[in-house]
Amino acid sequence: MKTLPPGALLRVTALAVGMIALLPVQLLVMRLAPARGAAIPRLFHRLTCRCLGVRRRVRGTPPPKGAAGLIVANHVSWLDISVLGAERPVCFVAKSEVAGWPMIGFLAKLQRTVFIDRSRRGATADVAAQMGERLSAGEAVVLFAEGTTGDGTRILPLRSSLLGAAHEALGKGEPGAEDDIAVYPLTISYTGFHGMAGGRFERTALAWYGDTELAPHLQAVLRAGAIDVELAWGEPIAMGRATSRKEATRRAQDAIRKARQETVSGRPLP
Repeated sequence: MKTLPPGALLRVTALAVGMIALLPVQLLVMRLAPARGAAIPRLFHRLTCRCLGVRRRVRGTPPPKGAAGLIVANHVSWLDISVLGAERPVCFVAKSEVAGWPMIGFLAKLQRTVFIDRSRRGATADVAAQMGERLSAGEAVVLFAEGTTGDGTRILPLRSSLLGAAHEALGKGEPGAEDDIAVYPLTISYTGFHGMAGGRFERTALAWYGDTELAPHLQAVLRAGAIDVELAWGEPIAMGRATSRKEATRRAQDAIRKARQETVSGRPLP
């Protein structure tokens, strides 16, 4: 096992103390005022980014504050959750297995994550109904539409099924069912390490994919020092009356891939 850098244990301890302090507050909020349940997770994600040395940079125009819609993003690492969660109040869609993971599953439930059981017939419809409820309530829902994490160097094909199902559920049986739903393409790119450029090797090292175990990966993140990440927002896509879910998925995929190519690789954050 490689030795962790000085201060790494202190940063992990600070994160653990912060989590322990915030947990009872979030439990109380979820019980008494669930509609306000996004504030504490955002604070926790900001603390996580600070303790792990993650520095965020935003490119493009983010969705307006409080805007509902589907944020369709690529997926590189478990870090993506805190990187995006630190920026704005959101809820995530995750595979059902995450719900059973020690501690991570508990935290995901506290953030009101929507879980999908991909092995069960009809799971997409059930999840889409939950997404529709969140969208109708004015929430932003994050969909990692690749369906898995990538290796940090390329964008995998996006899946269109949940995009279309969510739109159908949003207006099902209600007037205005043909209204558009806003789809916001988002590209997550890890661009710098130790304040220097990160190449293919460094990006792959930070990616959490395949059979990579969490504990060794967390150690790799701690050893990486300062980590620069860029969030590149594409132009919003109105999916519905004029744009089918397949066309919206294609346009979102093109926007994410284009932004990935345009990412200022090697330029550390100021």
